[in-house]
Amino acid sequence: MAKVIGAVVVNVERCKGCELCTVACPAGVLAMHENVNEKGYHYSFMANPEACTGCTNCAMVCPDACITVYRVKLPVEG
Repeated sequence: MAKVIGAVVVNVERCKGCELCTVACPAGVLAMHENVNEKGYHYSFMANPEACTGCTNCAMVCPDACITVYRVKLPVEG
């Protein structure tokens, strides 16, 4: 059985900082960045990337479709 890790890519300029993705993430991976994009919104980012499982909850709840989730299967050692 393989271990799945995920990576969340946020289109920073499209993000309006609604924070729905941060609430939807069961692993607490996403947070709002202290910087703002060109529109003046704080945007989400992977504050805890090692905890991402690639569940895609964040992408499913994003109303502006600015989140892409990638998954990688790693072989389990042992």
